[in-house]
Amino acid sequence: MAFTESNMLPLGTPAPDFCLPDTISGRKISLQEIAAGKAAVVVMFLCNHCPYVIHVNPEIVRLAHDYQARNVAFVGISSNDVEAYPDDAPDKMHDHALAVGYTFPYLYDESQAVARAYDAACTPDFYVFDASLRLVYRGRLDDSRPKTNTPLTGADLRAALDAVLEGQPAPEPQYPSGGCNIKWKKS
Repeated sequence: MAFTESNMLPLGTPAPDFCLPDTISGRKISLQEIAAGKAAVVVMFLCNHCPYVIHVNPEIVRLAHDYQARNVAFVGISSNDVEAYPDDAPDKMHDHALAVGYTFPYLYDESQAVARAYDAACTPDFYVFDASLRLVYRGRLDDSRPKTNTPLTGADLRAALDAVLEGQPAPEPQYPSGGCNIKWKKS
């Protein structure tokens, strides 16, 4: 497992549009549908097998629970090459989402075009967009990592969401997320 940091897409970037199959509901869901009427949208690049994602899953579930009630939308996207990593296949994404308690769509980016549009590099990778779908935060959930004694708090992402909801800029500095590299298809 190679540790990879996120690329830190420039703040203010408009959210790249997408319409992808949701492995939970079985239907295609667009960014516009997810964002409709929301104060903020959290786009997360995740996968089933990455130990960094497995480590943060409990806090992702808590965050979604806490902030969905405050008019924030969440969406998870897996862009990994499922031929090389069959544990990340859509049927397994469905089972994984239900097992860990995701309360948001978990989309499959088979072409990897969405990951490329977001300049996503790792799992987990977090992006927060405001109501106008402009990037206000990108980076880590918090400073906890697997096999450390640092507790999961979601502090960085929570601070960014609180700022957006209060009409304030997200706190600086913003630190890159880190985890497993996205498993790109061989060309």
